This record gives sequence, structure tokens and C-alpha cells, in this order.
Amino acid sequence: MFIPDNTRRTCAQAWLEAAVAVNSKPQHEANNVLINISDPLAETHADVQIMTTVDNFLRSAPQRSIMPLQSVANTIFPDRLYRYYGRPEFYSVYAEVYKRIRKGGDWGRYFERMIQRPTSTGEAINPLERLVIKMHKNAYVQNRRYRNVYELPISDSAFDMPVYDVERDANRVRNGPCLSFLSFKLDQDNRVMLTAVYRNHYYIQRLLGNLIGLARLMEFVGSEAEVEVGSLTVVSTHAVVETPHGYRRQDVEKLFSDCNKIE
Repeated sequence: MFIPDNTRRTCAQAWLEAAVAVNSKPQHEANNVLINISDPLAETHADVQIMTTVDNFLRSAPQRSIMPLQSVANTIFPDRLYRYYGRPEFYSVYAEVYKRIRKGGDWGRYFERMIQRPTSTGEAINPLERLVIKMHKNAYVQNRRYRNVYELPISDSAFDMPVYDVERDANRVRNGPCLSFLSFKLDQDNRVMLTAVYRNHYYIQRLLGNLIGLARLMEFVGSEAEVEVGSLTVVSTHAVVETPHGYRRQDVEKLFSDCNKIE
């Protein structure tokens, strides 16, 4: 499914429109859904109400495995750790926290993969830190701004971050990472843009929290590279408006109805 001219200003507005659109499709699923958000950090009063409504829905789930919005967002960017410790200290703090919370058989966390990637030499690198350094260096090059020199047939680890790991994930059919790829750019106004590609996307349990987390990741990159935040684009190669375990289909329909009534 492709929705042209579907840009929305905020994460909450984009979530609601995309989720309702996918929900209207056969089996409540669609392929290649494109979501554009022009101001991902913006939050209107109505947005806050929508996020609260979705969060209350997730928190009321009988299954503890269903995470609230902030927990989903934190898998992409641990905002509180960053604001408390700052860069670069929060990288190592997060690594220690993750060691304590990781469970056996766990595939990991998105942020953990962004900051720790093994190389062929056995030395781990921090792709996110490299991205920040490179963007900061290139954003203000005299006479020419380098915006789109990072797309190659092989991924440039400084600006293109594959989250999917062939060695770790190839044999997983379920319970693997759904976020596959992140690509950062600078637009004509020197604002950071982000495109995120998901191989599979649950629009009730994950989409809104993912959008919030991606927006916070962009805020971090923009702040540390000293550039403004631009647009966020999310491509869901497969999207589904699922009925979480313990809920009924009418509960999902009521969630949409409640959110659509918010002004």
C-alpha cells in the first residue's frame, strides 16, 4: 500500500491516520506503508491526549509482555539516561544497564545495536557516535554542505545503520528485530532527516512508541551535531493492526474511536 501526500506534522497524528488506514484493509494488514512526519518533536494538546489514550490501552493489557509507550520508545533511544549523563557517558551506562536486564535468548535492543557493533577484527565500534561526529564535521563544510554522500552499494556505517544482523538474526522466524535499517541525511536547510525501514510492524503495540523513540533519536543526533531536526519517514514493508493477546477486535476499534474524538 502506498499513500501519496500523506505527510502529517506530529507522531501522534501520523500514527492515528496510518493505523486507521491499515485497519481498513483486508485482514487489517498492508505492505509498504509510507509514513511522513514533518515535525516529529512537536506535541499538541491533542497529541498528548492521544498518546495518553494509547498508553492507557497498552497498560491495561492482561499480558505483562505488552509494553507501555515509554518502554517501546526506550528500546530505540534511552532519553532519560542521555539527559542525565550526557554524551558520551550515557553509552557506557546504557551498556551496563542492558547487561542487567537482558534475558536468555533475547535478541537485544535497537539502541544496543546502534552503539555496539563487532567488526571482523573483533573490535567493537559505536556506529551512532561515528554518525554524530561525521555529521557535525560535514554539516558546516565551507562552500559546500555534504548532504547525500553516504549512499553506497555497501552501507556506510557512519550514516547508514543496518539494525538487522545476518549472523544473529538469520535463523529467527519470530521474536527478532523488526526495525531493519536507519538512514540519516541533511536536507537543503541543514536539518537532519531520518528514514527508518521496518520489515514487520505492529501498529497497536509498537508504532506510536517507535515513532516517539525515533524522534528522540533524531533530537539527540541534531543536538550533538548542532543541526536542527527535520522530517521523519517510516517505511513499514509489512504493517498490521493486530489484536493484542487478551483484547478483542472491538477493543481496538474503540481505541481508534476514542482517539478520533480528541480535538
